[in-house]
Formats: sequence, structure tokens, C-alpha cells
Amino acid sequence: MKFAIKTVAACALVACAGAAFAQKGETVKIAFIDPLSGPFANVGQNQLKSWQFVADRLSGSKNPAGVKFEVVGFDNKGSPQESLNALKAAIDQGFHYVTQGNGSGAALAISDAVSKNNARNPGKEVVFLNYAAVDPALTNEKCDYWHFRLDADTTMKMEALTTFMKDQPKVKNVYLLNQNYSHGQQVAKYFKEGISRKRPDVKIVGEDLVPLGQVKDFSPYVAKIKQSGADTIVTGNWGADLTLFVKALNDAGLKLPMYTYYAQVTGTPTALAAGGDSEVYVIAYGHANHKGEIGAMSADYKKKFNDDFYTYATYNGINLMGAAIAKAKSIDPVKVAAALEGLTVPSFAGDVTMRKSDHQLQQSMFVTKWQKVDKVNSYSVENTGYTFAPVKQMDAYVASTPTSCQMKRPPG
Repeated sequence: MKFAIKTVAACALVACAGAAFAQKGETVKIAFIDPLSGPFANVGQNQLKSWQFVADRLSGSKNPAGVKFEVVGFDNKGSPQESLNALKAAIDQGFHYVTQGNGSGAALAISDAVSKNNARNPGKEVVFLNYAAVDPALTNEKCDYWHFRLDADTTMKMEALTTFMKDQPKVKNVYLLNQNYSHGQQVAKYFKEGISRKRPDVKIVGEDLVPLGQVKDFSPYVAKIKQSGADTIVTGNWGADLTLFVKALNDAGLKLPMYTYYAQVTGTPTALAAGGDSEVYVIAYGHANHKGEIGAMSADYKKKFNDDFYTYATYNGINLMGAAIAKAKSIDPVKVAAALEGLTVPSFAGDVTMRKSDHQLQQSMFVTKWQKVDKVNSYSVENTGYTFAPVKQMDAYVASTPTSCQMKRPPG
């Protein structure tokens, strides 16, 4: 597998060698727009460092275009309105590429604003690389030509997760706890749809939607879960809203199997470790124990920052950009956007493809389980002595879901 990926990468380098000279040595600046202050600042700061780390690592001769990548942070404070202010500032400063991921509300606002900017300001076009906002609408009814999603959307993750859960006989009575915005609402919606198709015997014994980033004490929710008789928890919470929930579970001594989207994200592993052994799963497109190039990058990232590198979409994003720029023979965002459509590049888990019909990246999915480190799975998450070990890998087609996107492409 490693040989195959290296071979594909080598072929890509050779194939693009002639194209690389047109833009070799140029700098491609990417504006990172996400929370760098407020309740989710620890996540945003980790992900900004991740983008910058990968950009530096894969600049110059390390990408087929021979360009230098530079990532600059803009604080949106987790707000859609602040995201628009940050986007305007980035455009005014000459950025033609922006990335964002923490919050689908912000992503929808940015996507709409980018589309309007590009229609009104020829020559000042912007490409939006969405690395973590997973609202399915972004690649369905609200899809836009200038938006490209690097993460798997909520429907894809839930299709994979429910495929795994249907074979877990212990799962009988489920409690849903999610944040009260589009992502959390959709986790609940698509879990109900998926599990009813695959395990109609499973019951939903309780459900809560919590205000995003506002709850400081989750003990009342934990009490409701305990009273409900649930044997399983499903949550799409992330950041402080998951970390504080885990702390409340620890304080109550309630240990239930929990299926999550983001238990690997900053702060939550430390909270999990404080509670000792527990049965916690994550559905994601990567995991902490990859080997090869991405494993080496994770080790170097930890050595440099004493922090975990978990947003692997940064790696796929920079690789796709390098390949698209080489294919386009230009850093012009109009040409690069066209080159990104349908583009396939090698990744850390096989090839990934930017589906042309809706700009949703097609990629493998993993279910990982929280456990103590061992010889096979040796990466200590947040230096806790625990890790998320892969227990199931699913090929891209397993999680792939259809799209209703009617893509409107610019003239020419």
C-alpha cells in the first residue's frame, strides 16, 4: 500500500513537472477564518497551527506546483457575522483562498459571501476550502461552485457510523445529546434515519439540543440520561461542549458507551482520561495511529507544539491545492477551482477524489475506539497514555451519499 501511494505520488510529480515551471516559486496565501478567542479558541488555535505546519511542510519542492503556501489567521470569534467581517478583511488584503471549518453557520455565510463577491468582482475571485463544517446543505441545496469540502459531511459520517453500530448488539436504548444548531440537529436527524433502516429495534429514549458554547454545567443533562435508562449515547458535540459533558459524566460516575464525531478534538481526550477506562468511539476520516508520512508529521507536530495533530483535512487540502495549481499551470483561483473539480490525489488512507457534481471529497472513513496505548497503537493522545485505535475502516463508497446539488458553473 505504501509502495502504491509513493508510486502514484511520483507519477504525479513527473506528470506535472513541465507544468510546475509556470508558477514555481510563487506564494499562495490562504486566510484561515475560525475562532481564535472565546469558548472554542483552543480548537481554532490548534487547527490554525495545523494548517501552518502542513503548509510549511509541503511547500516548494514538496508539492508538484513548486509553490510556497502561507496560512494567516483571522479570528471570527465563532460568529457568522464576524466571519463575514474577517472574509472582507482577507479579500481587501488580497487573499484569493480562504479556509474555515468550525461551525456550519459560519461556513454557509462565507460560502454565500464568496459566491456574491466572485460574481460582482471579476479578477478578485476567492476559493473557499471548507475543512470541517459538515452541514450537508453545503454540498446539496446550497452548494456553490467556489466551495470545496475536505471533511466528510454529517450524512456520510452517520451512514458509516450506523453501519458500524448495527452490528453492536449492546446498542438498544440510545440517548441523543447535540448542540442546537444545524450540525447538532442533523446528527440527531440522520442518526434516527440511519438506525431505523439498519436496526429498527433500537429505541431513542431521550434527546436534548444544548445551546452552542453556552452550557457550563452538563450535570442536569447527565441526570436525564441516567433516568432515561439509556445504554448508549450518541453526540456530535465538539470543543468545550463535549469536554464539559465528559466531565459531568465522570462526576456522576456514569459510564455508557458513547459514539461521537469529535472526541479526539482538543481538551476532550484529557477529560476522558480523567475518568479512566471508558467505551468511546469516534467516526472520522482519520485517526491518531496512522503510520508513514502522516504518522511522521503527527510526531513532528507534537514535538514542535506539544499538541496533537488531528485535522488531517489540512494535509489533503494542501495536497489538492498543489496538484490543482500544477494542473492549472497557475495560482489564479478561477483556473485552480476548475482544476480541483474531479481531482484525485493520493492520501494517507488511499486515494481521495473531489467529486465534481457537488465538490464533496470522497474518502475512507474510520471508526476508532478509546483505549490505553499498546505496541500497535502507540500514539498517546494529549499525553494521557490513551489513544483512539482504529477498529474499522470503510472504503469511500460505504459512506458516500447522493447529492441534490445543481451546480451552477461560471461562464467559460
